Amino acid sequence: MSVPRILIVAGSDSGGGAGIQADIKTVTLLGGFAMTAVTALTAQNSLGVHGVHPTPPEFVRAQMAAVLDDFGADALKLGMLGNAAVIDVVASEIAARSSGIPLVVDPVMVAKGGAPLLADDAVAALKQRLIARATIVTPNLPEAEALTGTRDPLAAAQTLLGLGAQAVLVKGGHGAGEMLEDWLVTRAGAQVFRNRRIDTPHTHGTGCTLASAIATGLGAGRGIDAAVERGIAFVQAALRAAPGFGAGHGPLGFRTDMFPG
Repeated sequence: MSVPRILIVAGSDSGGGAGIQADIKTVTLLGGFAMTAVTALTAQNSLGVHGVHPTPPEFVRAQMAAVLDDFGADALKLGMLGNAAVIDVVASEIAARSSGIPLVVDPVMVAKGGAPLLADDAVAALKQRLIARATIVTPNLPEAEALTGTRDPLAAAQTLLGLGAQAVLVKGGHGAGEMLEDWLVTRAGAQVFRNRRIDTPHTHGTGCTLASAIATGLGAGRGIDAAVERGIAFVQAALRAAPGFGAGHGPLGFRTDMFPG
């Protein structure tokens, strides 16, 4: 059985709950081989982001080129990119070395604790250069609103499809009520995944984890619907397995026995 190669372009989380640390754990547990291009170092824990040290754009390019030229990739997952200069080199490397493989764009804009993770002037570049070529975009409700001007999941998804994305998953974790609704929208229609909300403060890294799970599924040859369904189930299992670390938004749980699928 071939192992899907997943290149993750994202920031590092020193607390291990989100970013490339969560991505690597997710890809590995789901049977993939995780590779990374680090866009920023962060000093963070469950209480928030205490510092960000961006990677020079040309070094982001060098990391991507080194991996893609030697190992190749079956899917790419983009997380925290930080600024327009990094977005430009990432888009250029994708066009030059990995055009045509599945691309999952998780538009990381604000950290769980509220710290900004994407410069205001980078939003247009994100739309034009990356969302436009995405296999799937995975915004939460605030990100969907920031990108489209509306918090309505279906309307926001349709706007993002209009930019060129093949599919949009608008995540409902920031919504209200006991039931959580994640909207998967393609040009063929919409599908809503409904799950009972898990009452826990340990939700740090849910977005990173879900996007990486979807990328692993796509890299293994699953369709978008199947990759999303398995990704949501994986996040649900990780929420239930949270170890309870930290005084704030703690990390998810990543154990070999937590997810049978």
